[in-house]
Amino acid sequence: MSHAVQERPVAFAKPRGPLSHARLPRWTPLAVAAGSIAAGVGIGVAAGWHSKVQWGLVSALLFVLVTYAVTTKVEGARQAKDRVATSLVWVCFVLAVVPLLSLAWVTISKGMEVLDGYFLSHSMNGVLDVEPGGGVYHALLGTIEQVGIATLIAAPIGLLTAVYLVEYGTGKLAKAVTFFVDVMTGIPSIVAGLFILATWNLMLGFGPSGFAGAMALAILMMPVVVRSTEEMLKLVPNELREASLALGVPKWRTILKVVLPTAIGGITTGVMLAVARITGETAPVLLLVFGTKLINPNPFEGAQSSLPLYVYEQYAVGTDAAVARAWAAALVLIAFVMILNMVARGIARWKAPKTGR
Repeated sequence: MSHAVQERPVAFAKPRGPLSHARLPRWTPLAVAAGSIAAGVGIGVAAGWHSKVQWGLVSALLFVLVTYAVTTKVEGARQAKDRVATSLVWVCFVLAVVPLLSLAWVTISKGMEVLDGYFLSHSMNGVLDVEPGGGVYHALLGTIEQVGIATLIAAPIGLLTAVYLVEYGTGKLAKAVTFFVDVMTGIPSIVAGLFILATWNLMLGFGPSGFAGAMALAILMMPVVVRSTEEMLKLVPNELREASLALGVPKWRTILKVVLPTAIGGITTGVMLAVARITGETAPVLLLVFGTKLINPNPFEGAQSSLPLYVYEQYAVGTDAAVARAWAAALVLIAFVMILNMVARGIARWKAPKTGR
């Protein structure tokens, strides 16, 4: 007669000794952050500091120090170093986000005072700078035309230059092109404006126009497009190129049909970064376009205005009405760049190669 032996599950005991250690609750970082902020504010008020930046720096320092002390006491020195590194990352993130949010809040709160349909659809024709009224339509039109022309000039040249450097560039010519692209990356905007002023306006005899300003903006835009496109093309796997070439596809067609579609998302993002880089430039426009209160839809003849120049001119007037118009124009400029980025992301997602499941 056989007896069934019932096996009991083995209960594993929790390890004791050096392998087990106490852990802080998950809410500890939030509690330490709240306490550090309260202590920082208290120290700032007691010391008579009126700057909230000083309060924030003291709070950040206390947060890191208290985190290290508490973690060392409970979890040990090794885990404390890890938590301190994480705390420093969060502190740096907050220090980067707070000025951005502050800038956005101030611009929106001050810009919405006069921003309406009338402001967007009228120019400053017949309105004195010291008086209320007027609009930004002429400056918005000038910015769209100048940035559009600059993009049409710089984007193809920068794209083809990056394709040459990645796919064909070898020898001294490629090194020379890379060197000049690096040099152009650090060119101040005023230098680009002076170059166009000396060649296009003084040597060739052309007057101020939106096209002259667009050429200066294109000079500033080209190296950004080249560098960003070059990095995106380098990220395309060589296996894709080799597979296309193995099927007998010419290299130029491989670049056109395989490499560029694969990197189109990053290329579009790089172009939009370059557009954002030039949209806020004031010095080339001030030198080459001069600015006007009238609507000039022709970028190839006559003075034009632009949003950065409009902001500069209105803020320089100094009256309440002019300063309000300057903040509203700054908000329009930020919205313009944001819309361009959203459109670019949509195009990049639409044109990106689809992968089957």
